Amino acid sequence: MTDETVKHQIDALNDLLDSEREALLEGDLERLAEMLAPKETLIGAINSVPQDDLQGLRELDNKVKRNQLLLGGALDGIRAVADRMAQLRQVGSSLDTYSADGKKRSIDLRDNTTLERRA
Repeated sequence: MTDETVKHQIDALNDLLDSEREALLEGDLERLAEMLAPKETLIGAINSVPQDDLQGLRELDNKVKRNQLLLGGALDGIRAVADRMAQLRQVGSSLDTYSADGKKRSIDLRDNTTLERRA
């Protein structure tokens, strides 16, 4: 592989990582999924040959780490939304109360169960 080809692949990965960052910031998960295969291909090609451009590789490494942090934050957000949705679904099917001694107690609400609220 020529130095020019390697330089072209490094530049292509650099651009792809910038696009990946934009997709992460925009929350465009479909675009992220589309970038996975080209990213793996470029990384594999770059890793398969000895590298002389250490500065270029450091820049790529910094961008990969930056994107990993953004991806971790996005995953945390998705998990938080999923947890909140599960809690909201549970609200309609059970009621959590506390006894006089402070112990939590869940009451399952069935379809035929009604709850009377008094003022």
